[in-house]
Parts: sequence; structure tokens; C-alpha cells
Amino acid sequence: MSIRHATLNDLEPLSALLEGYRQFYRQKPDLAGTRQFLQARLEHSDSYILVHESNTGELQGFVQLYPLLSTVRLAPLWLLNDLFVAPQARRSGVGRALMLAARELASSHGVGHLKLATEIDNRTAQALYESLGWQRDTTFYHYGLLFDTQAGEG
Repeated sequence: MSIRHATLNDLEPLSALLEGYRQFYRQKPDLAGTRQFLQARLEHSDSYILVHESNTGELQGFVQLYPLLSTVRLAPLWLLNDLFVAPQARRSGVGRALMLAARELASSHGVGHLKLATEIDNRTAQALYESLGWQRDTTFYHYGLLFDTQAGEG
């Protein structure tokens, strides 16, 4: 088993994993859109995607991080936006290994702050994060604004 950076050669199996992640969050299936989204991330290098590969070469999970900046800290921070492990690979340490690799990658880039969000009911993920030293934010409320745009065009 190994963890490495995703490449365009991983596009098909990684798209299937990301589609599983999206369906976990109750999104309508869109494998073509998922593939296009991932291809853009890989081609533009605007995120870091790490994949966990089994001894047989099968992708078992991934983590995706987006670079951001913190005005308050006057320093970079990364958003750990996505973590997904294929159902058949769960409870085998893949998620933990991906989380540790994400921390190591951020640290190697001089990033000292990672953020993530998970569903309130996702107790399994919360237990993993807390076992790795992540702390639930009790200082700030986080808000979102969802509106229809044509951001995908142009």
C-alpha cells in the first residue's frame, strides 16, 4: 500500500472514487461532470490530491486539499475538503494514512493550519479526526451562501 500524488493517469479510477464521495453526500450521479472537475484540478494544479493505492494498484481512497490564506494568522492554511475511502477498504487504516499524509504534505509546504468540515451525523469521520488531534471549532460559527451561478462556463 502506498500514498502518492494523483496524476492524469488516475483520472478514471479517481473519478469513480469522487463520484462515490459525492453520492455519500446525496448528490445526483454525474460521472462525466466529476471527471471534468477532476481533470481541471489536475491540469491547473489548484489542489493537492493524494491517493491511496493498494498492493495490486487499485485506488482505495483519496484526500483533496485546497490552498487558502488566513488574514488573521497572516499565513497560509489549507482546506482539507475531501476524504473518501472505498467501502471495501474501510476500517483498514486507509483514511488514517491519508489524513497523516495530508498533514505531512501541508507541513512540508510550510502550512501550519488545516481546516475541514464534516456532517454533524458523520460520527465515524469525527472519531478519526479527533483521534488524530483535530479539534472541533467552538469559537466560530461557519456559514455558507449557496446560489445559482454560471461559474462552470467561460
